[in-house]
Amino acid sequence: MSLATRNGTGTVDPPVNPPKVVRQRRTRPGLLGLAVLLIALGGLGAAFAVTSVRATGSYLAVSRAVEVGRQLVADDLVSVQVSGGTGLAPVPADRLDEVVGKRAAVALTPGTLLTLAQLTDDPLLGPGQQQVALGLDAAEVPARRLHPGDKVLLVSTPDDDATGPPSVAGTRFEATVIDTSTSDDDEVVVYLALAVRDVPAVVALNAQNRIAVVLTEAA
Repeated sequence: MSLATRNGTGTVDPPVNPPKVVRQRRTRPGLLGLAVLLIALGGLGAAFAVTSVRATGSYLAVSRAVEVGRQLVADDLVSVQVSGGTGLAPVPADRLDEVVGKRAAVALTPGTLLTLAQLTDDPLLGPGQQQVALGLDAAEVPARRLHPGDKVLLVSTPDDDATGPPSVAGTRFEATVIDTSTSDDDEVVVYLALAVRDVPAVVALNAQNRIAVVLTEAA
C-alpha cells in the first residue's frame, strides 16, 4: 500500500512493522535430568525382563518326601519351569540320570527344588562300622516305620535258659538304620550300621532272639 502526499511529490511507502520476537521457553535442568533418568530406568526394566525370560529353564523338583539316606528314584522327582533362580543352584532336568541312585543327605520336602548339595554318594556306613540285618516281628519294631538315618539302641534281653537270677541291666549297642524291608510273612528286616567291635555280640544275641530295639533319635 502507498500513501499520496498533498504537495504531489510522489508516493511514500508506509512504515514497516518490526518483526515479532518469539520468546523461547527456558529449559529447566531438573526436568531434563528427570526425563533422562526415566528413560534409563525404562531401558533397565526392559533389559531385566528380557534377562528373566532367558533365564527360564527346566529344573528338577522333589515330588514326594524322601528320607535321609534313601536312594533317589525317578518317581521322587519332577521337572518344573523356573524363571530367574538368582542365588539358587537347582539341578537341570536333563541331569535326571545323574542324580537317580544317589542318597539323600538331608530330608527332601515335596515342592522344593533339588540341589546337588542335598545328595551324596557316600554310604551310610561310617569308618569302623559294618552292616548287620535283624529280623523283627511287627510288634518288636519301635516305630510304625523306621527310616534311614534313625538312631537306635540295641539292648540285650535276659537269657531264659541261663541258670541263676536273670540280669536286670542289658548290654547296649548303638546303631544307625540304613534301610528296612518287609518280607511276605510280615517280618521286618532292619539293616543297621554297627561298630565293628559290637558285631559279634549282636549277631550272637540275635541268633538267640535276645535283642530289643529302641528308637532314640529320628532322622
